[in-house]
Amino acid sequence: MTVLVTGATGTVGRHIVEHLLLKGERVRALTRDPRRAALPDGVEVVQGDLSVPDSLVPAFGGATAVHLITFDGEQFAPLETGPRLVELAEKAGVRRITVLHGGGPTPLEDAVRASGLDWTVLVPVEFMSNALAWADGIRGADEVREPFTDRLSAMVHESDIGAVAAVALTEGGHGGQEYVITGPEVLTLRDKVDAIATARGRAVRLVELTEEQAREQWAAQGIPAGTVDFLVMVYGNTPPVGRTVADTVARVTGRPARTFVEWAEAHASAFRA
Repeated sequence: MTVLVTGATGTVGRHIVEHLLLKGERVRALTRDPRRAALPDGVEVVQGDLSVPDSLVPAFGGATAVHLITFDGEQFAPLETGPRLVELAEKAGVRRITVLHGGGPTPLEDAVRASGLDWTVLVPVEFMSNALAWADGIRGADEVREPFTDRLSAMVHESDIGAVAAVALTEGGHGGQEYVITGPEVLTLRDKVDAIATARGRAVRLVELTEEQAREQWAAQGIPAGTVDFLVMVYGNTPPVGRTVADTVARVTGRPARTFVEWAEAHASAFRA
Protein backbone atom coordinates (compact mmCIF):
# COMPACT_ATOMS: atom_id res chain seq x y z
CA MET A 1 0.00 0.00 0.00
CA THR A 2 1.17 3.50 -0.85
CA VAL A 3 -0.43 6.30 1.16
CA LEU A 4 -0.33 9.85 -0.17
CA VAL A 5 -0.31 12.52 2.54
CA THR A 6 -1.09 16.09 1.52
CA GLY A 7 -0.22 18.84 3.96
CA ALA A 8 2.59 16.50 4.97
CA THR A 9 4.82 19.25 6.34
CA GLY A 10 2.07 20.74 8.52
CA THR A 11 1.30 20.36 12.21
CA VAL A 12 -0.90 17.29 11.71
CA GLY A 13 0.55 15.98 8.46
CA ARG A 14 3.97 15.26 9.94
CA HIS A 15 2.34 13.10 12.61
CA ILE A 16 0.31 11.19 10.02
CA VAL A 17 3.53 10.46 8.15
CA GLU A 18 5.19 9.30 11.38
CA HIS A 19 2.37 6.93 12.32
CA LEU A 20 2.14 5.47 8.83
CA LEU A 21 5.88 4.75 8.92
CA LEU A 22 5.47 3.06 12.30
CA LYS A 23 2.82 0.84 10.71
CA GLY A 24 5.29 -0.13 7.98
CA GLU A 25 3.42 1.63 5.16
CA ARG A 26 4.96 3.26 2.09
CA VAL A 27 4.43 6.98 2.45
CA ARG A 28 4.34 9.55 -0.34
CA ALA A 29 4.33 13.14 0.93
CA LEU A 30 3.05 16.06 -1.12
CA THR A 31 4.64 19.49 -0.79
CA ARG A 32 5.07 22.61 -2.90
CA ASP A 33 8.81 22.64 -2.16
CA PRO A 34 10.42 19.21 -1.63
CA ARG A 35 13.76 20.85 -0.75
CA ARG A 36 12.28 22.25 2.47
CA ALA A 37 10.21 19.22 3.48
CA ALA A 38 12.64 17.81 6.09
CA LEU A 39 10.68 14.56 6.36
CA PRO A 40 12.05 11.25 7.69
CA ASP A 41 14.17 8.92 5.60
CA GLY A 42 12.09 6.50 3.61
CA VAL A 43 9.36 9.00 2.72
CA GLU A 44 8.86 9.62 -0.99
CA VAL A 45 8.55 13.40 -1.29
CA VAL A 46 6.73 14.67 -4.38
CA GLN A 47 5.90 18.14 -5.62
CA GLY A 48 2.34 19.31 -6.19
CA ASP A 49 -0.25 21.93 -5.36
CA LEU A 50 -3.79 21.10 -4.23
CA SER A 51 -5.03 24.29 -5.84
CA VAL A 52 -3.76 22.95 -9.20
CA PRO A 53 -5.31 19.46 -9.25
CA ASP A 54 -3.60 18.19 -12.39
CA SER A 55 -0.23 18.75 -10.70
CA LEU A 56 -1.20 15.79 -8.49
CA VAL A 57 -1.62 13.24 -11.29
CA PRO A 58 1.86 11.73 -10.70
CA ALA A 59 1.35 11.82 -6.91
CA PHE A 60 -1.91 9.87 -7.13
CA GLY A 61 -0.32 7.19 -9.32
CA GLY A 62 -0.29 3.87 -7.45
CA ALA A 63 -1.70 5.36 -4.25
CA THR A 64 -4.41 3.33 -2.54
CA ALA A 65 -5.17 5.82 0.23
CA VAL A 66 -4.95 9.61 0.50
CA HIS A 67 -5.09 12.17 3.28
CA LEU A 68 -6.46 15.55 2.22
CA ILE A 69 -6.57 18.98 3.80
CA THR A 70 -9.34 21.42 2.98
CA PHE A 71 -7.44 24.73 3.00
CA ASP A 72 -4.71 26.15 0.82
CA GLY A 73 -1.52 25.90 2.85
CA GLU A 74 -0.28 29.38 1.89
CA GLN A 75 -3.43 31.44 1.38
CA PHE A 76 -5.43 29.73 4.17
CA ALA A 77 -8.50 29.86 1.93
CA PRO A 78 -10.88 26.92 1.41
CA LEU A 79 -9.82 24.85 -1.58
CA GLU A 80 -12.32 24.92 -4.43
CA THR A 81 -10.74 21.98 -6.26
CA GLY A 82 -12.43 19.11 -4.40
CA PRO A 83 -14.46 17.64 -7.29
CA ARG A 84 -11.42 17.41 -9.57
CA LEU A 85 -9.23 15.97 -6.82
CA VAL A 86 -11.83 13.30 -6.09
CA GLU A 87 -12.09 12.53 -9.79
CA LEU A 88 -8.33 12.08 -10.05
CA ALA A 89 -8.24 9.93 -6.91
CA GLU A 90 -10.97 7.63 -8.17
CA LYS A 91 -9.31 7.35 -11.58
CA ALA A 92 -6.00 6.42 -9.93
CA GLY A 93 -7.61 3.62 -7.92
CA VAL A 94 -7.55 5.27 -4.51
CA ARG A 95 -9.87 3.40 -2.12
CA ARG A 96 -9.68 5.33 1.15
CA ILE A 97 -9.56 9.05 1.94
CA THR A 98 -9.27 10.94 5.19
CA VAL A 99 -10.06 14.65 5.36
CA LEU A 100 -8.93 17.04 8.07
CA HIS A 101 -12.03 19.08 8.86
CA GLY A 102 -11.44 22.81 8.53
CA GLY A 103 -13.90 24.13 11.10
CA GLY A 104 -16.94 24.34 8.85
CA PRO A 105 -18.35 23.21 5.49
CA THR A 106 -15.81 23.35 2.67
CA PRO A 107 -16.08 22.46 -1.03
CA LEU A 108 -13.37 19.81 -0.77
CA GLU A 109 -14.94 18.02 2.18
CA ASP A 110 -18.34 18.18 0.50
CA ALA A 111 -16.89 16.56 -2.62
CA VAL A 112 -15.25 13.78 -0.63
CA ARG A 113 -18.45 13.04 1.30
CA ALA A 114 -20.38 12.81 -1.98
CA SER A 115 -17.86 10.40 -3.53
CA GLY A 116 -18.01 6.63 -3.66
CA LEU A 117 -14.73 6.28 -1.78
CA ASP A 118 -14.32 5.03 1.79
CA TRP A 119 -13.99 8.45 3.39
CA THR A 120 -13.35 9.40 7.00
CA VAL A 121 -13.65 12.99 8.20
CA LEU A 122 -11.35 13.89 11.09
CA VAL A 123 -12.78 16.60 13.37
CA PRO A 124 -10.15 17.55 15.97
CA VAL A 125 -10.91 20.11 18.65
CA GLU A 126 -8.34 22.65 19.86
CA PHE A 127 -4.75 21.57 19.19
CA MET A 128 -2.41 21.34 22.16
CA SER A 129 0.22 23.03 20.00
CA ASN A 130 -1.86 26.23 20.11
CA ALA A 131 -0.20 26.76 23.49
CA LEU A 132 3.05 27.53 21.64
CA ALA A 133 1.54 30.96 20.94
CA TRP A 134 2.27 31.71 24.60
CA ALA A 135 5.97 30.87 24.33
CA ASP A 136 7.26 34.41 23.80
CA GLY A 137 5.26 35.81 26.72
CA ILE A 138 6.32 32.99 29.02
CA ARG A 139 10.00 33.21 28.10
CA GLY A 140 10.07 36.99 28.28
CA ALA A 141 7.74 37.81 31.17
CA ASP A 142 6.69 34.53 32.83
CA GLU A 143 3.09 35.23 31.94
CA VAL A 144 0.19 34.23 29.71
CA ARG A 145 -2.17 37.03 28.66
CA GLU A 146 -5.55 35.68 27.52
CA PRO A 147 -9.27 36.57 27.60
CA PHE A 148 -12.06 34.30 28.85
CA THR A 149 -9.86 32.57 31.41
CA ASP A 150 -12.73 30.41 32.65
CA ARG A 151 -13.09 28.70 29.27
CA LEU A 152 -12.87 24.90 29.00
CA SER A 153 -11.18 22.75 26.37
CA ALA A 154 -10.80 19.04 25.64
CA MET A 155 -7.74 19.90 23.55
CA VAL A 156 -6.04 17.14 21.57
CA HIS A 157 -2.42 16.15 20.97
CA GLU A 158 -1.58 16.42 17.26
CA SER A 159 0.06 12.99 17.35
CA ASP A 160 -3.28 11.46 18.30
CA ILE A 161 -4.90 13.02 15.25
CA GLY A 162 -2.14 11.47 13.18
CA ALA A 163 -2.64 8.08 14.84
CA VAL A 164 -6.38 8.06 14.11
CA ALA A 165 -5.75 9.10 10.51
CA ALA A 166 -3.17 6.35 10.01
CA VAL A 167 -5.63 3.70 11.16
CA ALA A 168 -8.46 5.03 8.98
CA LEU A 169 -6.14 5.13 5.95
CA THR A 170 -4.87 1.58 6.33
CA GLU A 171 -7.61 -0.46 8.00
CA GLY A 172 -11.21 -1.24 7.09
CA GLY A 173 -14.31 -0.29 9.01
CA HIS A 174 -13.87 3.48 9.05
CA GLY A 175 -15.59 4.44 5.81
CA GLY A 176 -18.40 6.96 6.07
CA GLN A 177 -17.39 7.98 9.59
CA GLU A 178 -16.94 11.43 11.12
CA TYR A 179 -14.53 11.20 14.03
CA VAL A 180 -14.46 13.94 16.65
CA ILE A 181 -10.97 13.74 18.16
CA THR A 182 -10.24 15.11 21.65
CA GLY A 183 -7.80 14.70 24.47
CA PRO A 184 -8.61 12.56 27.55
CA GLU A 185 -9.70 15.41 29.84
CA VAL A 186 -11.40 18.79 29.98
CA LEU A 187 -8.94 21.52 30.96
CA THR A 188 -9.23 25.04 32.25
CA LEU A 189 -6.83 27.71 31.10
CA ARG A 190 -5.24 27.57 34.55
CA ASP A 191 -4.72 23.80 34.16
CA LYS A 192 -2.76 24.40 30.97
CA VAL A 193 -0.67 27.23 32.37
CA ASP A 194 0.15 25.21 35.48
CA ALA A 195 1.20 22.21 33.38
CA ILE A 196 3.60 24.39 31.39
CA ALA A 197 4.96 25.97 34.58
CA THR A 198 5.67 22.56 36.07
CA ALA A 199 7.29 21.31 32.89
CA ARG A 200 9.59 24.35 32.56
CA GLY A 201 10.37 24.46 36.29
CA ARG A 202 9.30 28.07 36.79
CA ALA A 203 6.00 29.73 37.72
CA VAL A 204 3.78 31.37 35.09
CA ARG A 205 1.22 34.12 35.81
CA LEU A 206 -2.17 34.03 34.10
CA VAL A 207 -3.32 37.57 33.22
CA GLU A 208 -6.92 37.96 32.10
CA LEU A 209 -7.55 40.36 29.22
CA THR A 210 -10.80 42.02 28.27
CA GLU A 211 -12.17 41.15 24.85
CA GLU A 212 -11.03 44.53 23.54
CA GLN A 213 -7.50 44.01 24.91
CA ALA A 214 -7.38 40.54 23.37
CA ARG A 215 -8.46 41.86 19.98
CA GLU A 216 -5.74 44.48 20.12
CA GLN A 217 -3.11 41.92 21.14
CA TRP A 218 -4.04 39.48 18.38
CA ALA A 219 -4.18 42.22 15.76
CA ALA A 220 -0.70 43.39 16.84
CA GLN A 221 0.51 39.81 16.33
CA GLY A 222 -0.65 39.97 12.71
CA ILE A 223 -3.64 37.67 13.12
CA PRO A 224 -6.24 38.43 10.40
CA ALA A 225 -9.45 40.12 11.49
CA GLY A 226 -11.58 37.13 10.50
CA THR A 227 -9.46 34.84 12.63
CA VAL A 228 -9.67 37.25 15.56
CA ASP A 229 -13.47 37.17 15.30
CA PHE A 230 -13.34 33.36 15.23
CA LEU A 231 -11.13 33.23 18.34
CA VAL A 232 -13.45 35.56 20.24
CA MET A 233 -16.39 33.36 19.28
CA VAL A 234 -14.89 29.97 20.20
CA TYR A 235 -13.10 31.15 23.33
CA GLY A 236 -15.95 33.31 24.56
CA ASN A 237 -18.59 30.64 23.96
CA THR A 238 -16.86 27.33 23.37
CA PRO A 239 -19.33 24.90 21.77
CA PRO A 240 -20.01 21.64 23.63
CA VAL A 241 -18.01 19.61 21.10
CA GLY A 242 -14.88 21.56 22.08
CA ARG A 243 -15.26 20.89 25.81
CA THR A 244 -16.56 17.33 25.83
CA VAL A 245 -14.24 14.32 25.89
CA ALA A 246 -14.74 11.79 23.09
CA ASP A 247 -13.30 8.26 23.24
CA THR A 248 -12.26 8.27 19.57
CA VAL A 249 -8.51 7.94 20.11
CA ALA A 250 -8.80 4.94 22.42
CA ARG A 251 -11.54 3.32 20.34
CA VAL A 252 -9.76 3.67 16.99
CA THR A 253 -6.11 3.24 18.00
CA GLY A 254 -6.47 0.94 21.00
CA ARG A 255 -4.52 3.19 23.36
CA PRO A 256 -5.38 6.20 25.56
CA ALA A 257 -5.22 9.74 24.23
CA ARG A 258 -2.15 11.73 25.26
CA THR A 259 -2.51 14.30 28.04
CA PHE A 260 -1.57 17.96 28.01
CA VAL A 261 0.94 17.25 30.77
CA GLU A 262 2.72 14.89 28.35
CA TRP A 263 2.64 17.53 25.64
CA ALA A 264 3.99 20.22 28.00
CA GLU A 265 6.85 17.98 29.14
CA ALA A 266 7.83 17.22 25.54
CA HIS A 267 7.79 20.94 24.61
CA ALA A 268 9.18 22.42 27.84
CA SER A 269 12.23 23.86 26.11
CA ALA A 270 9.99 26.15 24.02
CA PHE A 271 8.94 27.94 27.24
CA ARG A 272 12.38 28.37 28.84
CA ALA A 273 14.36 31.55 28.36
